[in-house]
Amino acid sequence: MTTTALGLGFKYYLESKDSDYFGLLERHKNHYYALDVVRKELQKANIEARVVQRFYLDRSALDWADVVFTAGGDGTYLLAANKFVNTSKPLIGINTDPDRSEGHLCLPKCEYNAVKFGDALKRLLKGDFGWKWRQRIQVTMSGTHINDDPIELHDQQLIFPEHRFIEHIAEDEQVRVLKPSNGEKETYPVRRLPCLALNEVFVGESLSSRVSYYEIATDTTPKEKQKSSGVTICTGTGSSSWHFHINHLSSSAVGEILNIANQVSGCDFPVGDEAMTEEIMDTFNSSLRFDPSEPLMAYTIRDPIKNAVFHVERTGSFAKKITIRSRMWDACLVVDGGMSFKFNDGAVATFEIAENNALRTVTFD
Repeated sequence: MTTTALGLGFKYYLESKDSDYFGLLERHKNHYYALDVVRKELQKANIEARVVQRFYLDRSALDWADVVFTAGGDGTYLLAANKFVNTSKPLIGINTDPDRSEGHLCLPKCEYNAVKFGDALKRLLKGDFGWKWRQRIQVTMSGTHINDDPIELHDQQLIFPEHRFIEHIAEDEQVRVLKPSNGEKETYPVRRLPCLALNEVFVGESLSSRVSYYEIATDTTPKEKQKSSGVTICTGTGSSSWHFHINHLSSSAVGEILNIANQVSGCDFPVGDEAMTEEIMDTFNSSLRFDPSEPLMAYTIRDPIKNAVFHVERTGSFAKKITIRSRMWDACLVVDGGMSFKFNDGAVATFEIAENNALRTVTFD
């Protein structure tokens, strides 16, 4: 079949789903045009560079480079950050589609998107920037299922998932054998997952319609059995993403709370005062975010079940160490929405900030 015939077939396929073929084609061309601008600017500055497709980024490419630029959006940046273990090298994101991508992790898209990459490169070469460190979450697995193969989520749509993109997954992996603290002779394996979470980790049943069952403990709270829609654990970088959107309050919610407070307490809070409502909303929502350099995690219990059996003391807080034991049968542990690990009954995951593995990037602030 010719390329033209393949293109027409793809066009008809997209139209059958009421998708915009020409819009997709335009974005595809824009991305590769922007990528070509980045490549030419590096070449003009006599900087040797290699272009590596996102799913083929491996240890050898990272070891070769002195600095890594991601060209895309936040998803591309996160994929590279997961595999970045050398903290002496910076990772810098360039937004190739500023009209459709927020690119929160990339350089400011208005002034320094891919088409304007030359301006950014001049500042970098002059040293006109500051270093920014982003903490990441390290996950250690023990118990059963710790050696199951990981799955890239983009492959799960396939009937027979291809693992060609994860053949390098074990390159940086550490497997240790530890002795129990009670002095017994038996040993058990501990697996440090080969990727570090820059945004967040999700723990729960693979099918969202199923209830997730687990035991959770933190450095400040005792072990507790819970059922919920899963758990999210984030860094300061991720605190403005999923964590924020799960927990944030709207102005209408604040107004309803004030109204109920008046009814219960007999007080007379000015419910119709929009300025005060906005201030309360902004104050609470701002408390959900914290600095990416802070060695801390925030966790949220999604839709916790509370009844006579399950007593959920708190639905989320901050922690420096979190341990979760799975009581599930088809569960997963997903790092930054990209890499999925099986997390079924008997598996234990420990989450800690990997302070020695903070990601180095730059800021133009």
